[in-house]
Amino acid sequence: MSSIEMVDRTDKTDWFAAGAPHVWRPYCQMKTARPPLRVARTDGALIILEDGRELVDGIASWWTACHGYNHPHIREAVQRQLERAPHVMFGGLAHEPAYRLAARLAAWLPGDLNHVFFAESGSVSVEIAMKMALQYWINRGVMGRARFLSFLGGYHGDTLATMTICDPEEGMHALFAGVMPGQHVQSLPRDDAGEAELDAFLGRHGAEIAAMIVEPRVQGAGGMLFHDDEVLKRLRRLADRHNILLIFDEIFTGFGRTGSLFVSGDSSVVPDIVTLSKSLTGGTLPLSAAIASDRIFDAFWSDDAGAALMHGPTYMGNPLACAAANASLDLFEEGRWKDQVERIETGLRQGLEPCRDASGVVDVRVMGAIGVVEFDKPVDASGLCARFAQEGVWIRPMGKVVYLTPSFIVSTSQLAELTSAIRRVLAG
Repeated sequence: MSSIEMVDRTDKTDWFAAGAPHVWRPYCQMKTARPPLRVARTDGALIILEDGRELVDGIASWWTACHGYNHPHIREAVQRQLERAPHVMFGGLAHEPAYRLAARLAAWLPGDLNHVFFAESGSVSVEIAMKMALQYWINRGVMGRARFLSFLGGYHGDTLATMTICDPEEGMHALFAGVMPGQHVQSLPRDDAGEAELDAFLGRHGAEIAAMIVEPRVQGAGGMLFHDDEVLKRLRRLADRHNILLIFDEIFTGFGRTGSLFVSGDSSVVPDIVTLSKSLTGGTLPLSAAIASDRIFDAFWSDDAGAALMHGPTYMGNPLACAAANASLDLFEEGRWKDQVERIETGLRQGLEPCRDASGVVDVRVMGAIGVVEFDKPVDASGLCARFAQEGVWIRPMGKVVYLTPSFIVSTSQLAELTSAIRRVLAG
């Protein structure tokens, strides 16, 4: 059969019916879950379905599409790179998009976060950060620092090592308890008493801890839980006092989501390693980075080949993804995102505040382009998602929260559609 005949046959096939028996979907019990909605295309803040319906996207495809879908500047950059070199291995070879991106990220981040290790997904970048932290101590000749400290409410990914530093009560990874070595998971030090309690804990266990890791300002998938920058200053003090590395997981919070380009810059707290992903490419292609300080990198810079970080994802530094990320950074450099996030924050506060009166609601909170309605118990996420789609919006609740994290280019009227849909659905 010729390639033309194969294309013709594929075009006439019901792609969903043909593929559904073979696709393993994320985060759902496929036997009982509703079928996914069939997407034809995307544009700006809209998801256009095959049946012609248009949904205003309230979560920017898991917080990635910060500039909206199909942004022409990013699309054109990817197209140009596609014509030059869609991919080339990163081992022993170099290309402009990755090297230019690394230099720009180092310039934008605070302090001496100067050394960029690229990967393809957020959870992998966290694993790399963990590996860096462990080997940092090994290379320095310090044995026994083989565990990590993370925090209740935190979420850092679904890969094996990252599961161990997520909140064990969060639920998704309970089946894997005991499969991997356990880590220390404690409460964030939100006040002096909490800092003293964590200080005492580290006095007992600090010598076995390589690093502590936190999502700064907002713990995302664990429930959109907010904390102030004083918490981060407490963690930096404790990390320094007990000679422990500090990792910021800015996969969700990075690139303007909280109102700051990076929390690690605006909070005046500089971590030893920071991880980035999600909005790095403006929601176009998979890319992540673990970015280390000079102190961390210097422990690997050696005449001893055994001191090198032996890690290298196949698609590390993919040129297409790096071209998209550079184009996304161009858009951030223009600066419009600041006013966009301020406008969204105002709209979220006004649009979601009435939800406080809805049955079961215990809190409504907003930070930057994040709006959260929290309930007293887990919500029917699938049922609510279907009802929101009927209202013309794409909102995917999780746990106890219905939340919005729209693209920064969402219009005022589209944002009002999102918040009014939540109010209508919650009102019954």
